[in-house]
Amino acid sequence: MAHVPQIKIPATYMRGGTSKGVFFSLKDLPEPAQVPGRARDALLLRVIGSPDPYDKQIDGMGGATSSTSKTVILAKSTRADHDVDYLFGQVSIDKPFVDWSGNCGNLSAAVGSFAIGSGLVDAARIPRNGVAVVRVWQANIGKTIIAHVPITDGAVQETGDFELDGVTFPAAEVQLEFMDPAAQEEGGAGSMFPTGNLVDDLEVPGVGTFKATLINAGIPTIFINAQDLGYSGTELQGAINSDPKALAMFETIRAHGALRMGLIQHLDEAAQRQHTPKVAFVARPADYVASSGKAIQAADVDLLVRALSMGKLHHAMMGTAAVAIGTAAAISGTLVNLAAGGVERNAVRFGHPSGTLRVGAEASLVDGEWVVKKAIMSRSARVLMEGFVRVPGDAF
Repeated sequence: MAHVPQIKIPATYMRGGTSKGVFFSLKDLPEPAQVPGRARDALLLRVIGSPDPYDKQIDGMGGATSSTSKTVILAKSTRADHDVDYLFGQVSIDKPFVDWSGNCGNLSAAVGSFAIGSGLVDAARIPRNGVAVVRVWQANIGKTIIAHVPITDGAVQETGDFELDGVTFPAAEVQLEFMDPAAQEEGGAGSMFPTGNLVDDLEVPGVGTFKATLINAGIPTIFINAQDLGYSGTELQGAINSDPKALAMFETIRAHGALRMGLIQHLDEAAQRQHTPKVAFVARPADYVASSGKAIQAADVDLLVRALSMGKLHHAMMGTAAVAIGTAAAISGTLVNLAAGGVERNAVRFGHPSGTLRVGAEASLVDGEWVVKKAIMSRSARVLMEGFVRVPGDAF
């Protein structure tokens, strides 16, 4: 029996924030995968090593967590005032699908670096030394991200002394501005608070009724008070991810929240939309020990947040969820704002399982609707490997 040989595709393996993924230039993908559809999804699944019933992604580039089962496709932008179009695919670990419903805020930190290194940004826009401002069109949600990428001797500077909790080694700081971050479906209108309320009573049959802030900013997110779920907000991954009943509860909450937010029309659709919405629980500041062993003092943070991604508690914090946290914290009366003391603020530092993170956002009420012009936070990024990925020629 004849076997189809492997093909090789130019690719770069990058860390961005507390995530890592495989980056492609659109033009380098095989022709059938240059357009959305079955071939593209099948290719990316094979690259990452999914679906894997063993949950390890041994036969692919994935790392068997939501933070490491990611792909990015970039192209020179056709939109005015943008340099690059950025499309993010969250690859399911154990199921045969790629979720295109949202952005990855962490990998957003690596987009500017990859775009510069791949020639997708006009050379005239890159200083010899200083900071390159890369204008990114986030194609999943139809939003603009401004990446401030440090440049030394005409090349992206990746090393530095910026430390990011959840990342082992220091690197160069990349500041990100998420412009008008109230999320919406591509081509559609969307409200920051889809129910019209800052706090709702979210009824979850078989689980309970919870106070919840349902917000579209950065990424659709469901915020619930930790104490209402029986938690303190100081939990680390093991406390949640080793508890099947807790994970099932959070998935049920997520599905009903998605329905309430209008992201799905029927509950069974939630299983095919794992990337969004996110579920997070918040609490007032408290002392705890981060997963690295670092002691976090209550005085170091404004509130505590724990968030789930792709069905598991995240080891740190998703960048897009951080945008949602910063935005909600800036709006008096949300559960996030109340957990942070209920005061007006334009920045917040929150505690997560790996440490702390600061994010800034300024909110205003315009014609009865809450508006946030931008949210700002700093991450870092680094190329881990570049060259080619290989997949069987009949994989897509």
